[in-house]
Formats: sequence, C-alpha cells, structure tokens
Amino acid sequence: MQAPRGRGRGGPKSKKRVSRKEYEELEPTTVSSYVPSNAPIPDHEVIIERGSTAQEVGPKLNRSAGDLIRFLLLQGEMVTATQSLSDEMIELYAAELGAEIRMVDAGQEQEAMLAARYLDVDDTEDEHAVVARPPVVTVMGHVDHGKTLLLDRIRNSNVVAGEAGGITQHIGAYQVELGGGQVTFSDTPGHEAFTAMRARGAGVTDIVILVVAADDGVMPQTIEAIDHAKAAGVPIIVALNKIDRADADPNRVLQQLSEYNLVPEKWGGDTIVVEISALQNLGIDDLLEQILVLAEVLELDANPTGHARGTVLEGHLDVGRGPVATILVQSGTLRIGDSMVAGQAWGKAKALVDDRGNKVDIAGPSVPVQVLGFSEVPSAGDQFRVTNEIASAREVAESREQRLRLAANANRAIGSSGIKLEDLFEQIQKGDVPVLNIILKADVQGSLEALADALGKLGRDEVGLAIIHKAVGGVTENDVALAAASDALIIGFNVRPDRRAREAAELAHVEVRTYEIIYKVIEDIESAVVGMLKPEYEEVVTGEAEVREVFRIPRVGAIAGCYVRSGVITRGSHVRFLRDGVILWKGNVVSLRRFKDDVREVNAGFECGVGLSDFQDLHAGDLIETFELREIARE
Repeated sequence: MQAPRGRGRGGPKSKKRVSRKEYEELEPTTVSSYVPSNAPIPDHEVIIERGSTAQEVGPKLNRSAGDLIRFLLLQGEMVTATQSLSDEMIELYAAELGAEIRMVDAGQEQEAMLAARYLDVDDTEDEHAVVARPPVVTVMGHVDHGKTLLLDRIRNSNVVAGEAGGITQHIGAYQVELGGGQVTFSDTPGHEAFTAMRARGAGVTDIVILVVAADDGVMPQTIEAIDHAKAAGVPIIVALNKIDRADADPNRVLQQLSEYNLVPEKWGGDTIVVEISALQNLGIDDLLEQILVLAEVLELDANPTGHARGTVLEGHLDVGRGPVATILVQSGTLRIGDSMVAGQAWGKAKALVDDRGNKVDIAGPSVPVQVLGFSEVPSAGDQFRVTNEIASAREVAESREQRLRLAANANRAIGSSGIKLEDLFEQIQKGDVPVLNIILKADVQGSLEALADALGKLGRDEVGLAIIHKAVGGVTENDVALAAASDALIIGFNVRPDRRAREAAELAHVEVRTYEIIYKVIEDIESAVVGMLKPEYEEVVTGEAEVREVFRIPRVGAIAGCYVRSGVITRGSHVRFLRDGVILWKGNVVSLRRFKDDVREVNAGFECGVGLSDFQDLHAGDLIETFELREIARE
C-alpha cells in the first residue's frame, strides 16, 4: 500500500505557517515624522483659501498636516488630512501659533499673492507729506427730487438735458471751485434700480448731501440713500429742495427724517438742514457754506506721493478712444504713462481728461478724471491701482480674468427653455415652469450692472430668470447667435443692433428689445411675468444709410452725404444716429436731396444728402437709421 504523498483536498487542514518575511511586510516601513513645534512661523501674512485641507494649510505655516490634526483633536475636532477645514478651525490654529493669516475665497489665492506682491506694498515716499485734500461730496436722494438740477446750479452746466426721461442714469463726478478751495461732487442716480451705484458712491465719499423734496417727503429711495450713507459712516447734510412749491411742507419732511435719526439742529439734533430751491436758485450759497464748514471740521487729508489708488466710478467704450474709465483718485498721484490695473483691465494711462473735457497731466487725491489706455472697460466699483511695471499690472489682471472666467463657467445657468415675453404667461398657465434667458447689452458699465441687479430680483417660483451674457456695446451677430442657441431674449439699453445683427435676429426669430429708460425694462419684464404685457406699437426699421462725407454749409449746418445701404430713406421720418451701435441722437430727417433736387425718398443703392433736425456731430462711417412705429393688434 502506497503511503500518501501529502494531504488531499479532503484531508485534515493544518495551521498555515507565516514566514518571517510576511511579518516584516506588515510593519511600517517609515516612522511618521512631525515638524517640531518650535519651528519658526512665517513672519509675513499667509494667504489661505477657504475650504483648504490640513495637508494644504500645515506647510504654509511651517507645520505638518499631523501637527494641525493633533491640535484639532485636542480641541475636540475629529478631522482627516484630506478633509476641508472651516474658517474657524484654520483661524484657531493660526491664533495658537501666533501667525498672521488672510482668508480668501476659493481660486483667489494666486490673485491675492500677486496683489500682496505688487499692489499691497506701502510705497509712500514720505509719511510727512500728508496735505489737506478737497472733500468728496455725494448727492443722493429719490428720483426727480432735484439732485442733478442742484449740481447744475453749482457748476453752471446743463446735465439734465442730456439724461433720458429726465433722470440720471450714470454716475458723474465734477470738481468745482468754492470759496478759494475745491470740492468734488458726485451725482448718483436716484432710481431704485441703481442701489448698487448709490452704495458705491457712498463708499468713496466724505460728505453726503441728501436731497429731499419738500412737497414729496421721504420716499423709498430716500431711505436707501440714508442707509448707504450711514453704512459708509459719513455725515449727512439734508438739502430740503422745492421749498418754493405751494404745497411744500418742511415740518412734515423734518418729522419724517427724525424717524430715521436725522434730527435737525433747530430741533436739538446734529443734522444740518438747509432749505433750498434748485429751480429758483435759492439757498444754494448757504448749502455750499455748510459744506465748507463741515469739510474743515473733518480735517480731510491724503498723501499725494507714491502710486495712485482710487475707485472706478464709471466705464464705457468710446468710438475712437477705446475703453474709458472715470476714476476718483483717493491717494497718491496719477500721471500720464503710469502702469495701472482695475479689475480685469490693465494698461498704461495714455491720457487724462478732467470733468470739463480738458486734458491734464496729473490727478491728485479727490480729483475725478477720465482715464484712457485700458485693455478693456473696467467695471464700476473696481479698485484702481498703479503698479511699478506694465508686466505686473497685466499679470494681476489676467489672474483675475482667469478666476472670474472659471467661476462664470461653473455657475452659468442656461435654462432648457426660453420664450418671448408675450408667450411667457401662456406657458405658465399651461403648467410649464419656463426659464427666461436674457442677453443684456448696455452703453456703459454702470447701467449694465444696475440692470443686471434689478432684473435678477424679478425671478419667482412661476418663472426663472437667467442672465446668460452681459456686456458693454451694441448688439452684434454673436449676441444673436448665442440667443438663438439658448432661446434667449436680447435687451439693449441705450444701444441698437447693427444691420447684420438685425437681419440675423429676423432669420433666427430672436426677439431684440431696446430701451432708453431703465424702469421701462423692469416694467415690461414684470408685466410679462404676471401676463399683463400688452405691446401697442412695434418699431419697424425702414432704411439705413451710411455717412460717406460731411458738408458744412453756412447758415444751414452739417449735411450728411450718404449712401443708402438698405430700405428707403424718407423725408420727415423718425431717425436714429448710430456710432458703433450706440445711439447718439434721435430726431427727424428735415431735408433730403438727390444732387440739387429735393426728393421725398431715396431707395437702396443710391446716394443722397441728408439734413437732420438739430444734430451736427457728423462723421464719416456713422449710420443713419430711419424707422416708423406701427400699431400691433393684440389677439
């Protein structure tokens, strides 16, 4: 009988023998090491992004992730090396070490490091060079309470005539001579849609003039202006306007103001109240005297040496000059040729223009100027800084642009369905929940920002609202293509589509709505949401002519030598004058000629001479667009 050669499958099992090598493989190959607790901490401010892990935070503070985890365990926090930490955890550990840190949002670390290297350095040349500076006075108040007319009286100019609908829709800054000194005035819009612009105005001001109509009293935007001024911590002077009106009731207005802790001096409070009439030019001198007295009490000063710092009040794209930004310099001195950065825009200051349109070489503290030379239009409210080199300004701007682009791509919400305003309520009644996608174009950055903010508040449960694109400039073919792809509505504020964009919109059935007054935009969107939109007229473009040459005729004025590109140009028709898609003027065609003959109309493909009612700023390349209003019967 052959002996078994081993244990078969059914045989008894024996205990497995573990070799020495296998035991050794179970042991740790290296011993964990920690940076000693007495390692020096960074002697500079450390920038840390929110949501960082222990592996990311530890090395920045010359510690290991294990040191941070061990500290948090002692505080009762169970975390891992790859777990995102709260701001409180990071700040608590930094306080334990005695390290100085600055928390920034995700994606901002590189930008913050560049700013610390190039922008946040104290480049003051002489700390004893501090001098008195002009006060910055911001005029606030409700729409149509007389803010712009008051500034008219102060600087002897007519701003109101240039405002659509008689309301201010941009921020303007002006410097005037008062009593041997200078005062910078900032006029902020009063309509509720410009809350952000008023907040920005209060943030850069020293004194707020709150204009309140004596016959109207405290209104919603008056209250907002008070809140902005108080948040900025600046003194308020109340200008009680329209005191000449028969129904003016100053005591009632003062009582209303007292409810918001603005108690007048004559009632025992500390609020300066001056009764004025901007229309009749009454009390203006008293108001200016109070401004100078208060400015002297505040002892305002700034250092004019070193690199300029300031705030962008407004930005727009100008034909021929490119991106233009209105800057209020807050410290240092801005000079032509300085390298500069504001938000995503960078460049060299090619020219400085003051509020009167004169070119200047330098701008010191509290001086508002228009700056030319940016790579793109900066956003209103951006911080303006001057750097040592153009390369550093470009590096900071490109870092910001990359971060904002990535954030926009991550957060962009393009709805699955978009509809026209007239169809919106019908979709809601059917039980659908549509998304109204909007492409927003405006003439200046401030209006663009205010519109986007106002429209963003109109969304509700029944209908979503998403602004998928917004930019400064006229409506282009690219805008129409994006609208067609995303079923979006195009809204143009003080801008118009060019001929190609208009034709593309007709082919793609994209709706383009143009407006000149902001509350009309808001009213239409609100009405569409509740099913109340009833358009009565539609604009039909009848012709388009390009200015080829301009003839100056004595006692007649400028005549535009035009080539009719499309449609028919008719004498007496409504006309818009466009330059790079932006509306410069609206009026009528008063004269139309073919050679020496007066004609009633000129068809496409022919040349003609066009005389406009009261517009003389004609240049070759401009467009004349004629249109008519046709009534639409609603079904």
